[in-house]
Amino acid sequence: MLKIPLGETLSYKELAKRIGHPRALRAVGKALKENPFPLIIPCHRVVKSSGELGGYSKGKELKKKLLELEKEIKKILSS
Repeated sequence: MLKIPLGETLSYKELAKRIGHPRALRAVGKALKENPFPLIIPCHRVVKSSGELGGYSKGKELKKKLLELEKEIKKILSS
């Protein structure tokens, strides 16, 4: 998760592949849910393969807002 750039997302499936366990989608989701520092360790950047948000321990609405905020920050930094 820490390697997912600011303002970008990665699917649960792709994250599972990157850690060497391509079929461990549920394990990835469970680990993200148990993240004790969700704002510091950006688990909100992981989404469903379809592009839908998926779950978030602090609620989907906050996940959506965090992703939108990061996109805005990225725009500002690249200006």
